Amino acid sequence: MKKIILLSLLIYPFCVFLSQNIKGTVVNDIDKPIANVNIYLDGTKTGTVSAADGSFSLNATSNNSLVFKKDNYETFTVKTSEVLNKKLKVVLIKAKEIEEVVIIPFTEKAYKDYIYYFLDSFIGADKSNVKIKNQRTLKFSYDKVNKILRVKAPQTLIIENKNLGYTIDYNLEEFLADFENKITTYSGTSFFKETKNTDKVKLNRMNAYDGSAFHFMRRIYNGKVKDEGFIVNQITKFPNDKYPTEEELLQLKEYTKTLKSNPKTPITIPDTIQDIINRKNKESKYKVAVTKRDLAEADYIKKSDGKVILDFNDIIEVKYDKYFYELKNKEFVKSKFPVKQITHVHSNDETFEIYSNGNNSNPTTLMYQGDFTKNKIEFLLPLDYQLGD
Repeated sequence: MKKIILLSLLIYPFCVFLSQNIKGTVVNDIDKPIANVNIYLDGTKTGTVSAADGSFSLNATSNNSLVFKKDNYETFTVKTSEVLNKKLKVVLIKAKEIEEVVIIPFTEKAYKDYIYYFLDSFIGADKSNVKIKNQRTLKFSYDKVNKILRVKAPQTLIIENKNLGYTIDYNLEEFLADFENKITTYSGTSFFKETKNTDKVKLNRMNAYDGSAFHFMRRIYNGKVKDEGFIVNQITKFPNDKYPTEEELLQLKEYTKTLKSNPKTPITIPDTIQDIINRKNKESKYKVAVTKRDLAEADYIKKSDGKVILDFNDIIEVKYDKYFYELKNKEFVKSKFPVKQITHVHSNDETFEIYSNGNNSNPTTLMYQGDFTKNKIEFLLPLDYQLGD
């Protein structure tokens, strides 16, 4: 396995440019320049590569992350707001192979068992038109005891999306599926390269954007949530008394351990245990209820020092009537009948700064349940996308 080594970023004061420019060099740990490092604004089509002498120059905005990525080196990410108009010296340390005790190994069996689950969760439904071209570089590990799947990508994933006309260089930082708690999360950085821009592709992009989390966050920033047709309700969660108690779950866990320790013993599940199993599978841990309808934007959006902050308690419910775009007589028009979308947004007791491009300050913490979760890689658009591009 490759050891994770922190990267160094040395920042030197530099004269202030009228444009938002970042310049510098990329070197290794013995101060030798590194060529062909991919340097890009995360989630956009804006990027460059370092020259033979390690130098680079890039125009940037303050609400993106700047990514330095080269295979066999540890990826480094920094907020552009911290380095705009400064000259950088970025030191990348090459990952080294080390001997290490692996408790839960990455195996070929885990790959075969869970590759389709991964593709469904990460890519989405249309795997014929959206493909990872170097899929076999993925490594899979499954923890049977805790029912946790982990996937890592030692190399940058090259994803071809024929529907949206992009190739995406995706640096998968983490993929984790917790089957016990029914939670799947992944995070990474992405760089987009446009491959085609036909009317059909434009139509697909418009439908990917409309009603997405991306669309919703941009409307939050512009203060036009209601104008765009989004309805936001307050949701409160409370314990479900039908879900097993902690004591019952512990009882089930001990019973399961007993079965595993005596695999040849005939299984006759007691009625009490079967009842716990049934309630655990059928009931959710919490119930939710709408406690306030049609919130004013001031109920969940705060503005301070020119910043737009998403700030709410418990959960908000986002409802949207999505009218799919259609191409008729070379014009893009909306369909007559909508598809109703509902998403629950969980803040996990955090606040989030919303940026003009639809990104936020901590996208890995803001969690969705519902239609926003359908926007997987097959519908992923660059942050610099504008409707109609």
